[in-house]
Amino acid sequence: MNADDLPTLREELEAHDLWANKGLGQHFLLDLNITRRIAKTAGDIAGKPVIEIGPGPGGLTRALLEAGADPLVVVEKDARFIPLLEPLIAWSGGRLRIAQGDALNVDEAALVYGQARELAGETPAIHVVSNLPYNVGTPLLVKWLKAGPWRGDMTLMFQKEVAQRIVAKPGSDAYGRLAVLAQARCACRLEFTVPPRAFTPPPKIASAIVRLTDRDDPYPHLDALERVTAAAFGQRRKMLRAALRALTPEAETLLAAADITPTARAEEIDQAGFRRLADAWRARS
Repeated sequence: MNADDLPTLREELEAHDLWANKGLGQHFLLDLNITRRIAKTAGDIAGKPVIEIGPGPGGLTRALLEAGADPLVVVEKDARFIPLLEPLIAWSGGRLRIAQGDALNVDEAALVYGQARELAGETPAIHVVSNLPYNVGTPLLVKWLKAGPWRGDMTLMFQKEVAQRIVAKPGSDAYGRLAVLAQARCACRLEFTVPPRAFTPPPKIASAIVRLTDRDDPYPHLDALERVTAAAFGQRRKMLRAALRALTPEAETLLAAADITPTARAEEIDQAGFRRLADAWRARS
C-alpha cells in the first residue's frame, strides 16, 4: 500500500475546512517524507500493535499504516478530524481503529486488547509512536513511563527544548527532573530535528524525535523518584541539603543514607545517585 495514492493532507484539510486549534497545541505535519522517517525510526512495526496520540489529519497515521502497524489505534481528542481518519480504516484493510478521547485518561491496553494486558495473556507490547500535542507531551510521557507491561518502545515528537531535556546528561543546563525520570526507565536518544517550516501552521521553535527503549534495569519506584526530583530540582541552584528540606526536615540524614555530599547540587547527581536517594526516602516514609 502507498499513501501517495490517497488525496493529499492539504486537500483533505481544505475540503473539510479545518484549521489548527492552538488551544489543543495542534501543528499539522503534512510532509509524508518526514512522517515516513518517523515511522522508520520506530523500527520494525509490521504486524505489531501501535498507538498514536493526536493524529489530526492523519499524516503520521498514513505512514504507520504503510509500515504495517497492526493494529494501529489512534486517539484523537478533536472530533473534527474523525471524518478525515475514517476512510483510512478501509484503506488499511481494517487495521486502523479510532478512539475519540483525552489521551491522558485512556486505558491504552484496553483500547488495543479489549482488556488490561495483564489479563490478556502473552500479548505483544504496544509501540507508542506520536507527534505529541505540545501542551500535553510531558504529562503523557510521564504517564507512559509509569505504565505496566503493555507499553513497548516509544518514538515521540516533542518541542526540541523538551527533547533535549529528556536526553540530557548530568552537569548540563538541560539536565533536570524529566531526564532523571525518563532515563530511570528508558534509554533515550534524540534521533533528528524537524524545522518549524515543516508544520502547518509553523510553531515558533523546532521539534525533535526522541526514541525511548526500555532499560534492562528499569527503576521500579517512579513515584518516589518524582517526589525526590521535584524537591531537588525545585530549587536547583541551592545545595541539596537546602533543596531537599521541601521533602523532609531530615535532608542531611537522607543524603548521608544515599552517600551523596550535602553540598552537591541536583544537576551534579547521576541516575544511580537519584535511585539511591529515592530508595533512602522510601525507607524513611
